[in-house]
Amino acid sequence: MSANVYTIESLLIGKIYRSKSLTGEIIDAEKSDVWYQGCESYRVQVRSLDTFKDTYRILAVRIND
Repeated sequence: MSANVYTIESLLIGKIYRSKSLTGEIIDAEKSDVWYQGCESYRVQVRSLDTFKDTYRILAVRIND
């Protein structure tokens, strides 16, 4: 039996990012060195749905329950 194996980066790509100042699609993600307690951080490239400009944001992903 085989299983599909995913990375956090691959699961972030294609998702919609929303904040007060930006709404867009995550088109790239890479692990970041920014520290958040109990989380891994990722630098994501977000393409705005309004202007199609790319912007970078840091996302924290909780890895422990």
